[in-house]
Amino acid sequence: MAWAEAADVGFSRSVTKGLVENLSARYGLASRTRIADWQEFVRARRAEQRRHLPDELELLDSVNAFFNRIPFVSDMAHWGTKDYWATPAEVLASNGADCEDYSIAKYFTLKEMGVPLERLRIIYVTASRQNEAHMVLAYYPSPNAVPLILDNLDDKVRSVSERSDLIPVFSFNDEDLLYAPPGQRAINAGSPLQMRMWRLLMDKLDQELRL
Repeated sequence: MAWAEAADVGFSRSVTKGLVENLSARYGLASRTRIADWQEFVRARRAEQRRHLPDELELLDSVNAFFNRIPFVSDMAHWGTKDYWATPAEVLASNGADCEDYSIAKYFTLKEMGVPLERLRIIYVTASRQNEAHMVLAYYPSPNAVPLILDNLDDKVRSVSERSDLIPVFSFNDEDLLYAPPGQRAINAGSPLQMRMWRLLMDKLDQELRL
């Protein structure tokens, strides 16, 4: 499979007329409004960024809050399967998401807003309070900085130092995959395309561009 350039997939501005028609047929006319709201949200934030240097925490808070208003629905209830990673357009159109979907949608939206890729990592964690696997998005103000966490379980973006309940297992972005053995430094495990769910997501994003 030859995927489209990473910069061309997953963005609100990449939503085609054919994709809107397809999603509207599957999820109803309200899906058009939710996708249009996403596109307008990104356009408005980009316009603000051009007018003045944005406060990074305010930008993160706004993206976190925008997607956290989408109802949480488990993959089994929403998609009829144990594990499904939805595209941002699918999340908005279907009006439902789980932790992976929230993290992915926030990741692509912040990328579209111009946040450098090296500042963003999707992190698979163990959430000790819920005693279950979980996924969040991390933002690194600088390479060695303590990251800020965007989480569907918390409408406030917080430093990872405030989230002792999150135990990292692995993290990734478009460029690499890092494993985090307990008590050890993260280990570079190569490309995120080693993950089947990421490959399937990229396939769907590529297909969306062709509708």
